[in-house]
Amino acid sequence: MVRSRPLEDSSPHSEWLDALDDEGIDILLVERPADMDSLDSSALPHLALMDLSTLSGSSAKSFIERCESLKLPVIALVSPDMLLDFDLQLGVNDFVVSPPDTDEMVTRVKLTLHRNRHEDADDVIRAGSLVINPSTYEVSLRGKRVNLRFKEYELLRLLATNPGRVYSREALLSSIWGYDYFGGTRTVDVHIRRLRSKIEDADHPYIETIWNVGYRFRDFSQQD
Repeated sequence: MVRSRPLEDSSPHSEWLDALDDEGIDILLVERPADMDSLDSSALPHLALMDLSTLSGSSAKSFIERCESLKLPVIALVSPDMLLDFDLQLGVNDFVVSPPDTDEMVTRVKLTLHRNRHEDADDVIRAGSLVINPSTYEVSLRGKRVNLRFKEYELLRLLATNPGRVYSREALLSSIWGYDYFGGTRTVDVHIRRLRSKIEDADHPYIETIWNVGYRFRDFSQQD
């Protein structure tokens, strides 16, 4: 069942909404702020579709962050005149130019759901829009792969596996490099800085510095 506000038969969305319904894919179509209120954490759809041409940037960002906390994938509908200004850091899993081709829409929705199921494997670590897959040594941020060096990956995996736990620089050096590594604790700081540059921005911090001690990974389970 496609969940959205009532649509007239003449709606440009009708054809692909019907196609998704025929596929048994339950989606929430968001075209105005009021549509966001129908997102029920006790009965989530398979996916949310957001029409960015009818929503303010703040409303879209707020809704995407809520979907991230619920692990609900989001596809944005983007008008052709918005393409050049499309915010790649918005946090959506994919986007489709509107009005979409029905076959393309169905295919993109299926691919997004397939990727999301793959990332939901038991050993996958999720923190906001950051996904760490220990089985494949892959890290993705907002659906895009992040290229990390091996030591950067090992640091991230160790910290993210134990969110909220403070690791001293000495403990990290010992765990990742070994006791006798000649680089000293400065090596840890350099790798943390490089890691942060690849996964963080001002609005999305993951690794916290504990002054005069070391580092810890944010505990997203404690976030509102």
